[in-house]
Amino acid sequence: MPSVLGLLEAREKKVREEVVRLREEAERVQAALGEAERALQRLADARATVAEVLAEPPSVVVEPVGSAVAGSAVPRWAEGMTASVLPADHQRIISVLESAAGREGMRCRQLAAALGLQAVPAKVEGLRSKAKRLAEQGWALQTQPGVFIPLGTPAG
Repeated sequence: MPSVLGLLEAREKKVREEVVRLREEAERVQAALGEAERALQRLADARATVAEVLAEPPSVVVEPVGSAVAGSAVPRWAEGMTASVLPADHQRIISVLESAAGREGMRCRQLAAALGLQAVPAKVEGLRSKAKRLAEQGWALQTQPGVFIPLGTPAG
């Protein structure tokens, strides 16, 4: 027959293990609660900020004209604009087209070579896309399929 003290010790050990397990679960729940409260506060702050902005009278936003960022859109050419407003890759293309060799018109394969790129299809097609974008926006002219000259050069 088991002793009363032995039974109490076994019961105490079992309850002690349950207390440890529940404390660990409480810590996990407390951490999750803290994260949820922070997310709720961020959303409330965002909602309040949006409400403030929408409550203000509309203002005209003027885009600064400066040097372009790589990957940005090519702006439409306008009188007085310089190539410095173009993304860097497009500036390089315009610079080659404005060189003596480019004024006669360049194919994209020649353009790749002039830019120091390998004349592999992927590079040539990338240049073709950029040159076409320059032509669409008025920075260059496409005199015939795949041949580009800088703006202001007579096509011929």
